[in-house]
Amino acid sequence: MSRVLVTGGAGFIGSHLCDAYLARGNDVVVLDDLSSGNERNLAAALQTARCELVVGDVRDEVLVQSLVERCDLVFHLAGRIGLMLVVQSALRTLATNVEGTNVVLRQAAKYQRKTLVASTSEVYGLSKEFPSREDGAIVIGSPEKNRWSYACSKAVDEFTALAYHREEGLPAVAVRLFNTVGPRQSARYGMVIPRFVSQALRGEPLTVYGDGTQTRCFCSVGEVVAALTKLVEHPGAVGKVVNIGNPEEVRIIDLAHRVIAATNSQSTVRFVSFDEAYEANFEEIMRRVPDIGRARELIGFSPHYDLDAILREIIAEQSEMSAQGTSAPR
Repeated sequence: MSRVLVTGGAGFIGSHLCDAYLARGNDVVVLDDLSSGNERNLAAALQTARCELVVGDVRDEVLVQSLVERCDLVFHLAGRIGLMLVVQSALRTLATNVEGTNVVLRQAAKYQRKTLVASTSEVYGLSKEFPSREDGAIVIGSPEKNRWSYACSKAVDEFTALAYHREEGLPAVAVRLFNTVGPRQSARYGMVIPRFVSQALRGEPLTVYGDGTQTRCFCSVGEVVAALTKLVEHPGAVGKVVNIGNPEEVRIIDLAHRVIAATNSQSTVRFVSFDEAYEANFEEIMRRVPDIGRARELIGFSPHYDLDAILREIIAEQSEMSAQGTSAPR
């Protein structure tokens, strides 16, 4: 069986991807600096000798070369995530995301390893074309606002991956993820569903940024991981950008009330301005919804795990951890 390299494999999505490949009988090598990932996410995976964790920086060219050389397939998920971290340090966001991706792609091209680069729906920015299509325009805001450093860095990652494909024959695919959610996801960096669930279970007010009328779409991590494994194996995906997400939209204020109901919580809702939550003159993306026609055509992607099922899963995880006296996922 082939050996799979997962950068950022100790993170939320990465650890589930590792589990999927181990279940298929593959060997897995994880590269993670554990800055936002957690070795605890790999607890089950590391029980087997077929999973190896290498703690290191994805920008370390010598290290990345040694790992890519002995692996057959590369998933590049490492990067700086979460708007809280992005706003705090745009410089580190750009350095980690752009430089790290360059290193991985350069080594993948050297050894001609099939590579999947994880990107984000953030790249659509302020575009008003809905649902968002991969061949549509992207509208990134002013560089005077830190939040756009993340979208910009991931757009550069996509351009770089496709440039390596066109110019050096690298079999690469870029995937734009729309709010993946599920077990192991941390509330630490502002991820809305685990944050709401944590607040509701503690009986605290659920903090809704802005007026809550912005919409998001949430897709189960299990369905996302299944899609990633299929896309990286599909020859028709090479050289393309592909949206992965669930087109079911929900307003954030409505999400808050659904979480309160699902947890039988006495929590209320507290509104916090974007400027207070992030930075002055913060620009919010008011609507995000994916066009998944390309993914459907390529791999038959059609998510069926609805939001209520996702909420039940996350509530069960956090409730169990609370009962055991352990902390929620980092």
